[in-house]
Amino acid sequence: MKILITGSKGQLGSEIRELAGEYPHCEFIFTDVEELDITNAGAVEGFMSLQQPQAVVNCAAYTAVDKAESDPETAFLVNSQAPANLAEACNKINALLIHISTDYVFDGKSWLPYSESSPILPVSVYAKSKWEGETRISSIANRALIIRTSWLYSAFGNNFVKTILRYGKERGKLNVVYDQTGTPTYARDLAKTLLDILPGLDAWRGVEVFNYSNEGVSSWYDFAIAIIENSGIVCHIHPIETKDYPLPAVRPFYSVLNKEKIKSRFKLEIPYWRDSLIHCLARLNSQ
Repeated sequence: MKILITGSKGQLGSEIRELAGEYPHCEFIFTDVEELDITNAGAVEGFMSLQQPQAVVNCAAYTAVDKAESDPETAFLVNSQAPANLAEACNKINALLIHISTDYVFDGKSWLPYSESSPILPVSVYAKSKWEGETRISSIANRALIIRTSWLYSAFGNNFVKTILRYGKERGKLNVVYDQTGTPTYARDLAKTLLDILPGLDAWRGVEVFNYSNEGVSSWYDFAIAIIENSGIVCHIHPIETKDYPLPAVRPFYSVLNKEKIKSRFKLEIPYWRDSLIHCLARLNSQ
């Protein structure tokens, strides 16, 4: 199976690249903006016509949640127009598109885990741009999976785990919000899931949405505590409310995802978030 990975220098793309050797039946084409600007429809169509991938995994995204509030044009270009370009190009060569979306499409006012059919109400520019990307794929693509995930981190790139480790070493105390609840997701677990299910999707038709995160529930405060405790760093984590740490973009207060659909459809066993965090910290410690 020939698979095109966009955004291959990001967290998820980098994890797929590292795992690729474990999937010898797959041929990978790794691209980032230098090799393929997916906001350019003509470039996307030409590249895919030449390469003829059977599947495209879109790991590219504008993820600067706060910056998006003052730069909506770029956010919508990358998170909405680019996925539409990929969907159009996939249709022309009958390729499958897997697109990564976000828990932020929900408003966070529920106290029950969100299913794929829960009402959508994005509350930030970033969230609205990701939701528009979903809707455009749904209206264009002949063959696509949209996978919503949450609180992504990995051994690559910039993320919450690395930030806490860095500041934890520099400071004796950190303030972290405790009133936002979701689930940390190890990008390596998501990457492995994508590579495991892809070979069985040859006959996939239509567009369907799935939720994927690690198992369990956490606040950002709980997440930070676990990072510090499992890294051996001496640092006090102090819980604060969201109102005490104002940011330009509104975050969902609750964005736990119900994963029963993806688990039952693909017979998945999803790791618990604390176990996956320990694996990631071990990798970071060995670097």
